[in-house]
Amino acid sequence: MKKKHFIYVIAIAAISLITYFVWPRSETDGHEHESARPEKTDTVAEIETPASKEVQLNEAQYHASEIELGTFSSKNLSAVISANGYTKLPPQNEAEVSVYMPGIVRSINIIEGQAVRKGQVLATIESPEFASIQQEYKTSKSSLEFLKLEFDRQKTLSDEGVNSKKTFQKTKSEYEIEKARFNSLQRQMHLLNINGNSNATTTAPVLAPISGFITEINIKIGSNAEAGKPLLGIVDNSKLHVDLLVYEKDLHKVKPGQNVRFVLTNQDNSEIMGKIFSVGKAFENETKSVAVHADISNDKQKLIPGMYVNALIDIGASAVDALPIDAVIKADGREFIFILQNMEDDPKQGKMYHFQRIEVKSGTAQLGYVQVATLQPLEKDAEIVLKGAYYIQSHLLKSEGGGEHEH
Repeated sequence: MKKKHFIYVIAIAAISLITYFVWPRSETDGHEHESARPEKTDTVAEIETPASKEVQLNEAQYHASEIELGTFSSKNLSAVISANGYTKLPPQNEAEVSVYMPGIVRSINIIEGQAVRKGQVLATIESPEFASIQQEYKTSKSSLEFLKLEFDRQKTLSDEGVNSKKTFQKTKSEYEIEKARFNSLQRQMHLLNINGNSNATTTAPVLAPISGFITEINIKIGSNAEAGKPLLGIVDNSKLHVDLLVYEKDLHKVKPGQNVRFVLTNQDNSEIMGKIFSVGKAFENETKSVAVHADISNDKQKLIPGMYVNALIDIGASAVDALPIDAVIKADGREFIFILQNMEDDPKQGKMYHFQRIEVKSGTAQLGYVQVATLQPLEKDAEIVLKGAYYIQSHLLKSEGGGEHEH
């Protein structure tokens, strides 16, 4: 009996030890497994956060950001020669207006920047010499008519042998002298823009020698207009072209007929097109560069002589899809563009604009444009944000920081 009781006690003790050591250990392992699982889930969620995001703007925000929509442009950004230069006018399209005889300025009919046409009266000057020349012209004209009749009469008599050769030669000499004097006075009247057949006048008009725009006025009412001294300046920008400086190493690649794209150094990034029409045959000063002349195909009226430009001369045909540099933004070490996803009408806020951020890779950049390759296919008619992308990106960051819902 004692032996059975001892065996029973030993069995209970063994069961208690097993329960004490084995059961708590299994429970701890279970808790450790459960606590590790959420940490793994959080790590995966951070890695798999999508790059493409949606931004919503109301109508007021859209217009305030001055967003411009468009699509890819085909640009040659690799097979090109970079050159700098400036806008220039040929000498026949610039004029300095002066007078051939001194006088006093009596009227000025134009202001700086005004468009004028060839032959238009710009100012008037006054001098008693004008009336004297006009009187001499009329006197010479009358004398010339008399001497012409006398010359014809003496020639007839000389041919018939009625009078002597000496008399005829004297009449001929007087006639030719007066004829030369008359022609000289006639040219002076023409240079002074005076009509010799009108009544005598002491004033003479100053006429525009070319059509164009007034660039400077160097006279005032009552000032003295000196002969040969510039009174006014006129430029005709319709023949404006660009002089580009190309260095010796690239000169053999440049030829007439090649297309040129350039932007103004101190203006916006709007692109202006041109075409090379002439290549210089001598170096410019000591720069070891040659002037390449390019005609301008558009926007001539917005340009003036002397503007500095950065240009690309297309020497090949390696066209790529490109966007304005401002269309591509950088965030988290990656590059993105925004496309207009859709528009909808909201009863309270008006029209709502939904933009989607798309990841891209950029390449060569020239003249404000950059080569862009999308990492996902886009629809052919997709409207890309060309201007205002940074505003949309800042709105996205502000929304994320404010805890707004992100689509």
